[in-house]
Amino acid sequence: MGLTINNGQSMCVGIDFDNTIICYDNVFNKTAVDLDLIPKDLAPGKNYVRDYLREINQENKWIWLQGYVYGTKLNNAQLYVGIKSFLKFCNESNIDCFIISHKTKYPYSGDQYDLHRAASDWIQHQNLNIDYFFELTKEDKIKRINTLNCTYFIDDLPEFLSLPGFNENIVKILFDPLQKYNKSDYGHEYVNSWSETLELIKKR
Repeated sequence: MGLTINNGQSMCVGIDFDNTIICYDNVFNKTAVDLDLIPKDLAPGKNYVRDYLREINQENKWIWLQGYVYGTKLNNAQLYVGIKSFLKFCNESNIDCFIISHKTKYPYSGDQYDLHRAASDWIQHQNLNIDYFFELTKEDKIKRINTLNCTYFIDDLPEFLSLPGFNENIVKILFDPLQKYNKSDYGHEYVNSWSETLELIKKR
């Protein structure tokens, strides 16, 4: 039996994958520069690459680039600093953790890379020792979170955390390492790093 929260329920942490555990800030820039899609001096970050390509009316190339990176370049992506310490604490405290991600099986355009296989291989290569689920729709992702009886769910997208359907007892945590969002605009817990997330869980 793991640690319990005030209502007597065992603690269980669900974690999103993209931009929450895996950081793409450098790999998108490097890949896009290698393909001559963006200037070399563009600020590092997936969103900067996306915004640049959209501004020059290259939305199709942005869609293609996502599939290419997710399917073939994950070996160049990095873990967010602190995630292993977080998972180590949860393991030592008998707190169940799961990766629960909304991820299509194949890219929307371009070569049909197996995105689930690529992500699975990356997780295993990182020795994270955590069970993971890749769901095809946001609705299925929420169902999985509920089915696993998560008491916390950590995600980088406030629009996902604001969707209906979550169990009422779930504490939603917005992970915002680039500080893109205004904390006061959202009715969720808010963290900028995995060390901050760890302190939040410890206080609970």
